[in-house]
Amino acid sequence: MLRTRLAVAAPAAGAAALLLAAAPALASGTNGSAQADLAPLNDSGGTGSAMVQVDGTTLEFTLAASGLLADAPHAAHIHYGEDAMGQCPTADADEDGDGFLTTSEGAPFYGGIVVSLTTEGDTSPDSGLAVDRFGVGDDISYSRGDVEVSAEVAEDILSGEAVVVVHGVDHDGDGAYSEGERGASDLDPSLPGEATDPALCGVLQASQMTEMPAGGVDTGEAEAAGRNIALAAGGALALAGGAYLVARRRTADDS
Repeated sequence: MLRTRLAVAAPAAGAAALLLAAAPALASGTNGSAQADLAPLNDSGGTGSAMVQVDGTTLEFTLAASGLLADAPHAAHIHYGEDAMGQCPTADADEDGDGFLTTSEGAPFYGGIVVSLTTEGDTSPDSGLAVDRFGVGDDISYSRGDVEVSAEVAEDILSGEAVVVVHGVDHDGDGAYSEGERGASDLDPSLPGEATDPALCGVLQASQMTEMPAGGVDTGEAEAAGRNIALAAGGALALAGGAYLVARRRTADDS
């Protein structure tokens, strides 16, 4: 009887040892891909998509959007917050009932900025205002593969609760970011609200994508007026998964 128990226990102990040995390697690496279909907010009329590949702490992303305001910069970010809902805002998010969904009203749904989807240079939340390094125009498509983030942010992006948001809405249809009936930005009263209001939104979901689509940066030409718009989204918007092993020890009478 003792010999039988030992024969069964030996392979089990070996398998447990292999799992325990592999655990640190599994925990230290974050790899995967996610994509989002971007739906319009604020009746922007736009559409888009975003794809993100995570390899450790390095990201590749592709962002595409169309139907937005031409000749104007469109800030874009990956948002996340542990206390946020991890989803795009609904109509109920318009708390003051003025008919305009502001960035602040959307923040409880999608959280703060964790990555600025700039065309070049810094991608931290500090670049949330870098309008000369975001896509410009009504047809945006660009990719990057050199984005470095923390391990925590990498995990957040693959959590199923990170959200891509593209900003900038021409509410009054006058062809430019202006105060109009929308008024000043809720983030900075010196800016028009149209420049900072969310236009597109989508939750990043796990994807079977194995490689990023080919293509370089194509962001359009910025008008001088567009380059002078300072988006304040970054300043105002400044869980991941795990695994475990349960072991049960059995005792037996060897007598």
